[in-house]
Amino acid sequence: MSRKWLITAGAALLAASALAGSATSSPAKHQRAAGGITLGFSQVGSESGWRTANTKSIQSSAKAAGINLKFSDAQQKQENQIAAIRSYIQQHVNVIAFSPVVESGWDAVLNEAKRAGIPVILTDRAVDSKDTSLYKTFIGSDFIKEGEMAGEYLAKAVNGKAKIIELQGTIGSSPANDRQKGFADYIKDHPDMQIIASQSGDFARDKGRQVFETLYQAHPEATALYSHNDEMTMGAIAAMEAAGKVPGKDLIIASIDGTKDAANALSSGKVVVVVECNPKFGPAAFAAVEKYGNGEKIEARLVNTDRVFTKDNVAAYLPEAY
Repeated sequence: MSRKWLITAGAALLAASALAGSATSSPAKHQRAAGGITLGFSQVGSESGWRTANTKSIQSSAKAAGINLKFSDAQQKQENQIAAIRSYIQQHVNVIAFSPVVESGWDAVLNEAKRAGIPVILTDRAVDSKDTSLYKTFIGSDFIKEGEMAGEYLAKAVNGKAKIIELQGTIGSSPANDRQKGFADYIKDHPDMQIIASQSGDFARDKGRQVFETLYQAHPEATALYSHNDEMTMGAIAAMEAAGKVPGKDLIIASIDGTKDAANALSSGKVVVVVECNPKFGPAAFAAVEKYGNGEKIEARLVNTDRVFTKDNVAAYLPEAY
């Protein structure tokens, strides 16, 4: 590895990236500075407005930084993501970044990247590998804390008493696992708040609608909904209204993400709380890559600061909602 090349490339990119805060590189035995800096990014999919905003952040930050971005959409399939990462290795990219579809099953392909001398950055979602040398850093939100905050604000809204339907995210994904844990950990001290049904809606609006419809028909006694993301929340709201129910009255709703649809639902009283999961961390990702390229140490975990939106403060947020 030529650290001199990394420093030169990093400095050049930093100068070119005032907008994105950016830059980058990795092992110089691959592409040289004259050929530009290439980053291979594998996205989970395009299942939600959150994901679209996240993709735009990555793409615009790469453009501002003068990065050659190779982008792939895994369509929520781990096998597609593994194939994309192997393709990036074969193409000798300088850096690989990806948002893992699920937490498990990455050691083999990440070892391949390590042997090739290509650093890996995890964005949004984590992996459960015990070998933390397989990636340089994780950039994203504290999903456990998000679940705890959703539980806290829902508990306040229902005075500590509710029969809750939970719409989980993609099975095996870190946000689904952690948001479930954070919420459960919080409400365990509130014995009158009980999860009476829980099922995955795969972070998708239509799937969330279908799953909620089935669960609510089986549990008409439900008084609250905890949804792992806004897309499923909006699907559930559609199902409630089709059944003649009033969201925000018949069922008190807590959601996570911060999309414009959910913010509008919060403003109109259909939702009681939306915990933000900031999708716009493209600049942070490229800044981390640039630090690595300059020989600086980067933290193993870079956590976004997320906010909590209620009817009291959502008006100020709406202009920036995505």
